[in-house]
Amino acid sequence: MPHIHPMATKRDYYEVLGVEKTADSDTIKKAYRKLAMQFHPDRNPGNPEAEEKFKEAAAAYEVLSDAQKRAAYDRFGHQAFGQGGFGGQQGFQNAEDIFAQFGDIFGDLFGMGGQPGGRGQRRSNGPRRGADLRYIAEMDLKDVITGLEKELEFDTEDACGECDGNGAEKGSKPATCPQCNGSGQVVSRQGFFTMASTCPRCRGDGQIIEKPCKTCKGKGRTPSHRKIAVKIPPGVDNGTRLRISNEGEGGFKGGPAGDLYVEIRLREHDLFEREGEDLFAELSVPYVQLLLGGPLEVETLTGETEIEIPRSCQPGELLKISGQGLPSLKGSRRGHIFYRVKPVFPEKVSAKEEEHLQEIAQIYGIKTKPKKKGIFN
Repeated sequence: MPHIHPMATKRDYYEVLGVEKTADSDTIKKAYRKLAMQFHPDRNPGNPEAEEKFKEAAAAYEVLSDAQKRAAYDRFGHQAFGQGGFGGQQGFQNAEDIFAQFGDIFGDLFGMGGQPGGRGQRRSNGPRRGADLRYIAEMDLKDVITGLEKELEFDTEDACGECDGNGAEKGSKPATCPQCNGSGQVVSRQGFFTMASTCPRCRGDGQIIEKPCKTCKGKGRTPSHRKIAVKIPPGVDNGTRLRISNEGEGGFKGGPAGDLYVEIRLREHDLFEREGEDLFAELSVPYVQLLLGGPLEVETLTGETEIEIPRSCQPGELLKISGQGLPSLKGSRRGHIFYRVKPVFPEKVSAKEEEHLQEIAQIYGIKTKPKKKGIFN
């Protein structure tokens, strides 16, 4: 008859994490994160009690974070997973098991990228795409109407043309690093943990260059000064981004180049303010013309034109010129120009004007302040 080992007494998983049985998944995750921070072996070196609590919290989270396992645990308790415990598996044997099971948690807590012992994703030693670049292009508001061609000039890096970006002299090629066997990392054990660090010989590249390229000194990269003519379409606005494919930083080891993003910045205009495709400006109108109406020369982005001031026009009224605003990026339709009326009064009134104004005031029964006379009048 086989010998049956008595099941070790385990604490209730909800009790371990310090949460109610009705707790949602976010509450359970937060509780586990807190315990993992508290009892993590890196923070409690040589403390076996903290290590056991760390494992216990990991086991509780492994069950309660899984909907099916949690349902089984709520119904049958620890017996739902047999003698294996720790979520029905044969227990976490070491820290690597825990890190592998909860990579997302430890990646958040310790910046480990979900890898045992703090190992992130090692960088690839194969072809890689170059970085995208951003260029700020300034232009005037009037150029938005027609668009323009603008020459951009900037410095960047490209793959070395002599060695095709691999850093090795022609006729040779990079060799696999013998210290890390091409992984770019060396692994060492420090008690409870398996630690990984950047290989000191190849500096994480996974390869060593025995005969460096004379042009790029083994870097695989050379400085590049570029001049590019870019067509900026009509209708752009502040913050509009134009993508020019393959004009960014050169690729690594034969990889494709990145893209160039041209971001538009519009210079402020002395007169007009922009709202979408419409333009707004303040228009000074002599007070007499506000009363009597008549044509008035006004400025647009492309020159001067004439607008009709209606009789008895009120201060603040908006007068519109249709189709003289800015075009849309999506079509050829243009917006409008709106002029906000501002009355202009003379600083001094002549004797003849004074006489006429007094007559008008009498017609309307308006009491006025008589003009002061000098001592010689």
